[in-house]
Amino acid sequence: MAKTFEQSLDELEKIVKQLEDGDLPLEESLKLFEGGVKLSRECRERLTNAERRIEMLIKDSDGNFNVEDLADAQ
Repeated sequence: MAKTFEQSLDELEKIVKQLEDGDLPLEESLKLFEGGVKLSRECRERLTNAERRIEMLIKDSDGNFNVEDLADAQ
């Protein structure tokens, strides 16, 4: 079963904490770093896909896409 975005992000945060602590041997640090990079890419891809889905769902009354910056909508 695939991890949710939140689970991946939580795991990534744990990896970052372990690496910041600096108490690991080099090889283990490299292994964690590689896993963190993979998780980071997966999270970024999911966010990009979510953004595309949101853009597809936002249409004006004529059926044209109306993409707004979320910061402007507040």
